[in-house]
Amino acid sequence: MKRIVFLTGAGMSAESGIPVFRGGDGLWDHEPVMEVCSDVAWERDPKRVNDFFNRMRRKYMNAEPNEGHRLIASLQDLGWDVQVVTQNIDNLHEKGGARNVLHLHGEMMRSRSMRSETVSYPIDPANPDIKMGDKDPYGYQLRPFIVFFGESVPNLSAATEIVRSSDVVVVIGTSLAVYPAASLLGYAPAKAKIYDIDPADVSNPYGQDITHIKQGASEGMKTLIAMLQA
Repeated sequence: MKRIVFLTGAGMSAESGIPVFRGGDGLWDHEPVMEVCSDVAWERDPKRVNDFFNRMRRKYMNAEPNEGHRLIASLQDLGWDVQVVTQNIDNLHEKGGARNVLHLHGEMMRSRSMRSETVSYPIDPANPDIKMGDKDPYGYQLRPFIVFFGESVPNLSAATEIVRSSDVVVVIGTSLAVYPAASLLGYAPAKAKIYDIDPADVSNPYGQDITHIKQGASEGMKTLIAMLQA
């Protein structure tokens, strides 16, 4: 069974109404990122950080997967070993049917405590806010299960191994300009075919032979599947 690895970013979920973070009226154009999504911000004002993600969670937790998410999952039924490595904190890949999803930057619908960066807890959609005073079973304050700027990325090593074992790598909706995630494409085997689905021009930081499908996520996935079946 051939392994196809999807490296997805904010552009993957844009068609579902979730805004990108940078450019194009992105989230960080309106919010001071280092004041609401950094290790320093959490130390200085954890309530502000929790409140920011509470608002974000309530606004986007009912978003639905778009056709692109569903088409990625459909490859599982076509005999592919589908692995998704996403920078997104939404759960739209899972909602769309993907069975193997690794979140690099955390998950919006889970919380974690100051006790561990890897142990997380599901958030009840009926009561989605994290408040100051909410504790884990060991008495530690809960916070968003998000990798803040300034923090390490616990799943990076696992993502690297997934990319190393790929036959096909598909980049969707990310410029791969954010490190350390940007380094992942460099671990693709020399034999791997690489595709980039993005309506904008893309960079090629590692000099690999990349097929650029200049479309959005859903239309690009239709084109990709046709190419894979040719």
